[in-house]
Amino acid sequence: MRKSHPIRRVVLATAATVSGVVLLLSLKPASDPAAASAAGAAPQQTAPGRQTPQGGQQGGAQAAAGSGTVTGDAAQTQYGTVQVRLTVAGGKITKAEAVQAPKGGLSDQKTQLAVPKLNQEAVAAQSARIDAVSGATYTSAGYKKSLQSALDKVKASSAGSGGSSGTAGSTGSGGSSGAAQARTVTGKVSQTQYGPVQVRITVSGGKITKAEAVQAPKGGLSDQKTQLAVPKLNQEAVAAGNADIDAVSGATYTSTGYKQSLQSALDQAGG
Repeated sequence: MRKSHPIRRVVLATAATVSGVVLLLSLKPASDPAAASAAGAAPQQTAPGRQTPQGGQQGGAQAAAGSGTVTGDAAQTQYGTVQVRLTVAGGKITKAEAVQAPKGGLSDQKTQLAVPKLNQEAVAAQSARIDAVSGATYTSAGYKKSLQSALDKVKASSAGSGGSSGTAGSTGSGGSSGAAQARTVTGKVSQTQYGPVQVRITVSGGKITKAEAVQAPKGGLSDQKTQLAVPKLNQEAVAAGNADIDAVSGATYTSTGYKQSLQSALDQAGG
């Protein structure tokens, strides 16, 4: 029995050694999950940081654009400078005017004849693709060049708002502002001392986008007065959005008839 004690001690010592090795090996995997969890914590912390730039982009896309006043570059012509200024609302031209145009001598007459027509065409076409006015080719070319410059600035300012305008469309407002709402209304004929006047307007979104005289006094001196007065009256109707516009000097009867027919068209369009 005494000889067996040393063997037992060896066996116990061996067993203790094996147990210690097993315990040590079991501790190493325990440290690996801890390291893995620490490594996994890093991506979780960086995820919010990635969302921040997205939020900034959304904020920038929500900036309103496509409204206000834009002045095109001055265009030099053989007879002087032409520069166009546009009033834009909701991405559409509501008013066009020449802040600079050829002056002096015969240029005054040509400017008075051409510019109102060009203004009207710019609003009607919503682009620089408009016809030149006969007898004012250089002024017309300069006007179109400056107009295109102003349109380019409008497009540049509204380019960043494409996302926000798309979002607005998804809320249901896109349908109400669609082009399908645009309609044309013709006022009643107004009889004047020199002939009938009748106005037709195009209305979109509750605003006049185009005005034109489908009838106006003709013959003799009336032709000259009509050419001078009607383009100005058309422009004023679009700018004012109502029939409260000034009469054109020298064409009082035509102006009065125009305003009466314009009011009739507005009444039909619902004010």
